[in-house]
Amino acid sequence: MKFIQSLFVILPLLFLNVVPSLAQNYLHTEGEDIVDANGDSFIIRSMGIGGWMLQEGYHMNTAGAADTQHEIEKKLVDLTSEDFKEKFYNRWLNNHFTRRDLDSLKVWGFNAVRPALHYKWFTPPVEEAVPGKVTWRQKGFALLDSLIKWCTTNEMYLILDLHAAPGGQGYNASINDYDTTKPSLWESKANRQKTIALWKKIASRCAKEPWVGGYDLINETNWTFEGNFDGDIAKNGCQDTANSPLRKLLGKITSTIRKVDTNHMIIIEGNCWANNFSGLTPPWDDNMVYSFHKYWNDNDKEAIQEFLDLRSRFNVPIWLGETGENSNTWFTECISLMEEHQIGWSWWTVKQLNDIDDPFIIPQNPEYRKTVAYWRGEGVKPGRKEVKKGFLQLAEDAKLENCVYHKDVIDAMFRRVKISETKPFKPHTLPGRVFAVDYDMGRVRHAWYDTEYQNLDMNTTPNKGHAYRNDGVDITTCTDSITNGLKVGWIEDGEWMQYTVEVKKAGTYDFAFRVSSEVQGGIIKLMLNGKPVFDEIKVPVTDGFKEWKTISPQKRHLEKGKHKIKIVAKKGGFHLNYFEVGD
Repeated sequence: MKFIQSLFVILPLLFLNVVPSLAQNYLHTEGEDIVDANGDSFIIRSMGIGGWMLQEGYHMNTAGAADTQHEIEKKLVDLTSEDFKEKFYNRWLNNHFTRRDLDSLKVWGFNAVRPALHYKWFTPPVEEAVPGKVTWRQKGFALLDSLIKWCTTNEMYLILDLHAAPGGQGYNASINDYDTTKPSLWESKANRQKTIALWKKIASRCAKEPWVGGYDLINETNWTFEGNFDGDIAKNGCQDTANSPLRKLLGKITSTIRKVDTNHMIIIEGNCWANNFSGLTPPWDDNMVYSFHKYWNDNDKEAIQEFLDLRSRFNVPIWLGETGENSNTWFTECISLMEEHQIGWSWWTVKQLNDIDDPFIIPQNPEYRKTVAYWRGEGVKPGRKEVKKGFLQLAEDAKLENCVYHKDVIDAMFRRVKISETKPFKPHTLPGRVFAVDYDMGRVRHAWYDTEYQNLDMNTTPNKGHAYRNDGVDITTCTDSITNGLKVGWIEDGEWMQYTVEVKKAGTYDFAFRVSSEVQGGIIKLMLNGKPVFDEIKVPVTDGFKEWKTISPQKRHLEKGKHKIKIVAKKGGFHLNYFEVGD
């Protein structure tokens, strides 16, 4: 009997010791750090999955005609049918992000993904729900289950981001599918109750999943709770000082999650597109992270000082939960800045239809382009069969194997962060032709130089032609008789590109340059392995940038093996298609 009584005393003590240790098997916080199951500091290197469960207008190249997903859906139904809309979205969801996408991210160096969740795949809008009851849709949960399975296999963390909350959480409607004709998240108690219920449902399913990294409760609230409507910045909550409704809802979601899940991190974003944390401190949970977002600003300590101060003041981790949409140089410098200060990051986004700053571009077929042109008022109305063909082909082309891969973006995010050494973009053998756009991969001033190479005001376009590569080198279409379809244009004084080449055999070769120019005065300087070969190659006028001429300076001897050729615009004002080295 004494043994049994002792056992009843010991067992509760053992249980108390076991529960905290179980919680430590998950990604969690310790003071200012995010740590893994071993208690080691962990830098989250994540890719955001935008455009998959939530389509923003600019993701789909419909901005200005259909900025939000519900507008895209309505226009699609108007041209086809409700049944076809469902067919398209089922294929889109099944194709846009797959196990193969996640495997690729793992190979490149990512250790986490942050999918942008749209509530509609998990639960219907409050207008469609049973009065007084939250009902569920299985599509979203099935997608979530697949993600968890893939992440577990790859040992990658899944950061769940509620990007579109019921009703929409901000005036910037495209990023949260806000319908201005209906009550927002902040104007509807039913929407807020549905949001809380959704997180409870998700947390209940994920509570024991060690490769779920955390719950990013509400993405980029941008809403004034204090009636500040004096300009867009104020309207979007950037000048609010209390953020009381946001604090209240985040607190309720947190307490509801903790009833079913005490293991996973709670991630909190501020108002004003995540960065206004007024009224959201101090932390109200002992496993909480503050997430800020960073776009179109300098990559220096001053740009993140307020968040560093937040971390040290409250002894809580911070995380750059979303960033990107800039040039490769900006990417390298931003990641370097974050990791210097022990801050994890998540990039935006994995793929879309027309941006060179993502790892993948989804091709746009002619029927889809025709439909979007009609929506913009720029073309004739397409037939129903054309629309269906275009959208179904788009869903097929959303598969990774059908996308255009931008290896320079990934190179900028990983290799260039560590080393300044350049790397060939494509293999070049001489004698032969080298297209100007295929210069080496590497940092600015190491592989190339352009006077504009990052976007610090949202409106700058470092690559003026917005084609092919995400550096500052300006690339646009080329219509020369011999072409790969692209050229380097808008070349200014002092700009240059470097090319790593392999000379098959030693010999004396002639260098030819294919150029176009509207004005006299362009001068090319050619460097070989850091030494000048031709100091002044004069570029002729060609009666416009669509007219091309070949200029051939005298021959030069080349040794067998690898060489680095640098083409410098000693004086700009011309376009360059290719250079050619022949016997």
